[in-house]
Amino acid sequence: MGNSLVSPAPPAPQPPSFGEAVRFWAWLGLVSFGGPAGQIAVMHRELVERRRWIGERRFLHALQYCMVLPGPEAQQLATYIGWLQFGTVGGLVAGGLFVLPSFGMLVGLAGLYVAYGDLPAVAGILSGVRPAIVAVVLAAAWRIGKRTLRHPLLVGMAVLAFLGVFVLDIGFPWIVLGAFTIGAVGGRVAPRVFAVGGHGPASGAPGARAVLDDDAPIPAWARFSPRRLAAQIAVVLSAWSVVYAAVLSTGGVDGTLARMARFFTQAALLTFGGAYAVLPYVYDGAVETHGWLSGPQMMDGLALGESTPGPLIMVVTWVGFLGGYQVPVPGWSVGGSALAAASVATFYTFLPSFFFILAGGPVVEASRDMPRLAAPFAGVTAAVVGVIVNLAAFFAIHAAFPEGLGGGLDLFAVFVGMAAAVAVFRYEIGVVRLLLLAAAAGWGASLVR
Repeated sequence: MGNSLVSPAPPAPQPPSFGEAVRFWAWLGLVSFGGPAGQIAVMHRELVERRRWIGERRFLHALQYCMVLPGPEAQQLATYIGWLQFGTVGGLVAGGLFVLPSFGMLVGLAGLYVAYGDLPAVAGILSGVRPAIVAVVLAAAWRIGKRTLRHPLLVGMAVLAFLGVFVLDIGFPWIVLGAFTIGAVGGRVAPRVFAVGGHGPASGAPGARAVLDDDAPIPAWARFSPRRLAAQIAVVLSAWSVVYAAVLSTGGVDGTLARMARFFTQAALLTFGGAYAVLPYVYDGAVETHGWLSGPQMMDGLALGESTPGPLIMVVTWVGFLGGYQVPVPGWSVGGSALAAASVATFYTFLPSFFFILAGGPVVEASRDMPRLAAPFAGVTAAVVGVIVNLAAFFAIHAAFPEGLGGGLDLFAVFVGMAAAVAVFRYEIGVVRLLLLAAAAGWGASLVR
């Protein structure tokens, strides 16, 4: 009698067609605002709860793997699910459509920026946005720290990472390596301290079946094959080499495009902890070492990256465009050089991400467990918090002292920065709304001046 009152679990939906999947990933690429947490939440709602294309545990297991990898975790998660659905082509389509709208928007915005950025009204808008970005970066450090710094030892690692970068000028790769080593050792000595907690959704659709359910068999293309792995390695290395050979022809080893190819490949392999973790590395290389753009221009790019869909690491498109514009390829038009540089920066940033998913996915599907990588990742994430605070400090200095520490203090920037911090931490205002208000304040101040 009692059993008759229990509703049976709904049957699994029909698998989506390839065209239906393409339309979904294209839509997601256009609406993926809100950083990785927001993007992952949208994917969970649409794919796990609404469409039921993938099961809850399978979704979270894929997310755990993407969190461990270097690279933008939300884009990699989209690639992983697309790969599970339709193999390599599905992964390439899902991951590519996740970033393509953002690439187009940032190239267009960068073109407008170099054409009209010196106009008084535009300069005023940017003067309001730059100090607000400091609050955005600090809020990112707070969110990550609140989720991951659950022990005084991890807090200490974050502080040491900040001091190492800000005071001792230790390179970001050494910070990551040191934190990874401490996490690996700490995971054996004090495993509870270095246990990783996810930041994905906590619940799904209880009792509902999914197309790729938690206990569904592994698709044939998702099974590990040494021959397939060797072929993927060969394809990726060939793609890297062919494009690199092409950029070498534009100016040799020391040409703008060749240096960008090498630099953004290195950056792609160091993005543990998401875009905010690698931004200091990109800032140091692009601004301080190569001189592709200035500190304020980097802040403007970050503001626009926060305001457009797609992963925040798409700011590399902005860096590449301005670098190609300001250090053009000899014999090329400025516009052609800028577009080529933006394409090179984006290609070399995301090529490793696709490889990690397509090559590593079969191992993940077979194991469904990665405890040995959890502790080192916890160590890296703790250090990342300190590195992000260092980035906020750099941005704050550039915003408050636009002419350098020897110049005067910009009181308007200080006021906007403090107001933005209150808006973010006290009232939890969204990033896009915050930047719009800051832009309006900057524009209004330019009229008064």
